[in-house]
Amino acid sequence: MSGLENGGLGNEQRRDLPERPQHSEFRYHWVAFVTIFAKEVRRFMRIWPQTLLPSAISMVLYFVIFGAVIGARIGTMSGFSYMTYVLPGLVMMSVITNSFSNVASSFFSNKFQRSIEEVLISPVPNWIILAGYVLGGVARGVITGAIVMGLGLFFVELDVHDVFATLLAVVMTATLFALGGFINGVFARKFDDVSIIPTFVLTPMTYLGGVFYSIEILPGFWQKVSMLNPILYQVNTFRYGLLGEAGGVDIRFAFVVMLLAILLLGACSLHLLKTGRGLRS
Repeated sequence: MSGLENGGLGNEQRRDLPERPQHSEFRYHWVAFVTIFAKEVRRFMRIWPQTLLPSAISMVLYFVIFGAVIGARIGTMSGFSYMTYVLPGLVMMSVITNSFSNVASSFFSNKFQRSIEEVLISPVPNWIILAGYVLGGVARGVITGAIVMGLGLFFVELDVHDVFATLLAVVMTATLFALGGFINGVFARKFDDVSIIPTFVLTPMTYLGGVFYSIEILPGFWQKVSMLNPILYQVNTFRYGLLGEAGGVDIRFAFVVMLLAILLLGACSLHLLKTGRGLRS
């Protein structure tokens, strides 16, 4: 039976077909990526009172309560006013939660509505699909972080110590937690599963990750325990970029750990897309 009778082209007929030019394939992949990415950005921008505004309001309350009220009693920390010290931590807290929740909720919604199946059966490469969702989460995390930073500048005066380290810390952190949100969205079976990790894992790790205090004031044992918290490295790396204060964290080591974590979670996410585990059930 010929290849056409089988509903497709035989091997000899495929060899006779002209190959698609590389520039055409690049354009196809670019259009697919931009489509997914733009859809993700429009999704959270369309409902900005639910996605961007709550973080801004929460951070203002943190500034007022922890910075102005409690900070006035604490005084300084690591040579900075308390409000100045907590600003980087509050920015990173908003970046982490928003980049994670954006991808987790969006991907699970598409899986729940079965619209993701149309993307999976398309000839779009898995890495394009992953990049579109992840960069959508990165965009929300960075935008929210910029809003919180802008609001924070009404409360403190800030001279950025290292612009490159600051931007790199934000982008890598947002990418890492966007990948984590993607994996969460893949394994989630109901809408409640999307909020389990942020509530019971991310929130405690964030509060214990040096957002509101320096681990240098802790006893030696608890300093070593705090070093096991990955969010501590991200918060203090960003704090170093803004203030020049690393809180006892090796900045180069922190960037290497973040890069390895991004590669690991990225590989896991691509494997999940390739196998279809939790996507086609």
